[in-house]
Amino acid sequence: MDNHTIATLNKINADFYTTIAHDFDETRGKAWAGWEMLLNHIPTPTAPFRVLDIGCGNGRFGVFLHENWGRNLIYHGIDNNPALLQSAKEALSAKNIAFELEHADIVAWDKKFAPEYDLVVAFGVIHHIPSSQYRTDSLWNWANAVKIGGYLVFACWRFYEFDRFRERITAWDADLADKVEQHDYLLDWRRGATALRYCHYVDDAEHDALVRATMLDEIVRYRADGFTNTVNAYSVMRKRDKTPINEGLLG
Repeated sequence: MDNHTIATLNKINADFYTTIAHDFDETRGKAWAGWEMLLNHIPTPTAPFRVLDIGCGNGRFGVFLHENWGRNLIYHGIDNNPALLQSAKEALSAKNIAFELEHADIVAWDKKFAPEYDLVVAFGVIHHIPSSQYRTDSLWNWANAVKIGGYLVFACWRFYEFDRFRERITAWDADLADKVEQHDYLLDWRRGATALRYCHYVDDAEHDALVRATMLDEIVRYRADGFTNTVNAYSVMRKRDKTPINEGLLG
């Protein structure tokens, strides 16, 4: 995928979240079932525990961890939407959580992470990253942010497997139809404001490739969330030693 197409798809999503931020915030107030399952695979910390939340939205994962882990949490959230970050600030402040929020576009930037986090998560994010190469490079970069002994967890939205989501697919404009990749779709939003979003469907083969890109050990993979409790596919990985260098597009 060429850079212009990547930028175009990224802008579609930036505009989408600008339009529906309020409605999106209202629909994202509860913890996902998959997060509850995650606690079975990561020991409760007994010392300060640094967490990086990629695409943190309104910060509800930070609130969820605080409610389960208490004051050991040190939370760093990154998102490109100012309205959702403001909601995150209010929610995290209300719980007296130690936090940092960063306004950044994870597709447009070229930041390389240092291995300083005990847990790195990416929920509701991967389907918004254009191009197969950018997705695999992003997973490697996020894995690099994990300390030795720490964890990386990502979830892939498997929307295309369900009729209710396939019904929302909208045709690409002519100038994009021959430039997007396989399993790239344009979906409408049906709550409050009207808007379109770019979403990529990650199938089993690509999920396997994303796991390999992390160069970490996959501990468990499971399905959870949504109306069937199978809408998201999770992978929980642990860093046993240093991650080999693989510069990719971020080099």
